[in-house]
Order: sequence, then C-alpha cells, then structure tokens
Amino acid sequence: MVSDGFDEIPNAVKILIAGGFGAGKTTMVGAVSEIAPLLTEELLTEAGVGVDDLAGIEEKTTTTVALDFGRITLSPRIILYLFGTPGQGRFWFMWDELAHGALGAVVLADTRRLDTCFPSIDFFERRGIPFVIAVNCFDDAARYTAREVREALDVGEDVPIALCDARVRDSAKEVLVTLVEYVVNTQPSVRATI
Repeated sequence: MVSDGFDEIPNAVKILIAGGFGAGKTTMVGAVSEIAPLLTEELLTEAGVGVDDLAGIEEKTTTTVALDFGRITLSPRIILYLFGTPGQGRFWFMWDELAHGALGAVVLADTRRLDTCFPSIDFFERRGIPFVIAVNCFDDAARYTAREVREALDVGEDVPIALCDARVRDSAKEVLVTLVEYVVNTQPSVRATI
C-alpha cells in the first residue's frame, strides 16, 4: 500500500497553560519549549498598585500582558503548541480568543495562593475544555497531597492532579503528557485523530 503522505503529517495540538498571577505559567512554557518561547512579559508598574494582588509573591517584578507561546514535540505524530494565558483579571478578556480551538488546558496551582486558580477552573469547566491541575511545588510553599489539593479545589475525581516543578523540563513535560493522555482517554473523537 502506498502512503498518501497524510499519515506522516504530525497533529498540531493547541494547549493552554493557565492559572493565577505568579503561578509559573511563563516559567513552564519557557522550561518545556523546544523553540525560543515568545514571551510578552512587562515590568510591573505603578498602574498595577491596588489592582494586582502580590500577597505571597512580593518578589514578582514582571507580568504577562498578552500570552506566552512555545512548542514541544511529544512524538512524531503529536506537536503541542502552548499558549500561556495572562494571570491577572484585567487581562482575562483575552482568554476566549486564546481558548478557541484548544484541545485542553493545564491549570497551574500555587498552594501559597490556591484561590487564584479558581477562575481558571471555572473558565474551563463552563466551556467544557478538559483540563488537569498541576501543582507547582514552589520551594517556600507547604507541601500537600494530590487528594488534599483536590478537596480544596473541589474538583471531580476524574480531573488528574499532578505535582510538578514548572522550572524543570521533564516535570513540565510529564504534566503535558498527562493532559494529552487524559484528553485521548475521555474524548473518543480526539482519540481517532491523534
């Protein structure tokens, strides 16, 4: 049988990396991307005083104002295009556009400020976009089990929860593999295309 060449074309898959302000989205995209990532980070300014909540992340000096973009090849058949969302509420108007066509999402959770990932969870649940929770284990954060995080976030047993270090490529990549496997196993239409 002669190949028509289409079975050799990799699937381009759009994935969102979301979460609260300072949860590590830019760090994750940068750590895992096999290309130089596109980052739209800007210095925090006086305009954000009283608007951006820096409690627990006082050392943060920059913020994503549009999106982060990176790419990683998981296999010869699957290439993930990563879109990191801005974390502050004042930039959430961009999320609908960023979410268009996304296969799934990673919600990065920071246990020092766990409540900051609730808007991301709500966003994906309302739109029926499959997601996994990735607890970014910051050095100065208390450690919790996946079960404790699940209970605190009140997410169903079907939502995968992974502990990770967004700075470490292999750790971030494992989260992405978990997401793709979750989507493939729960979405029959996706299984047929990937």
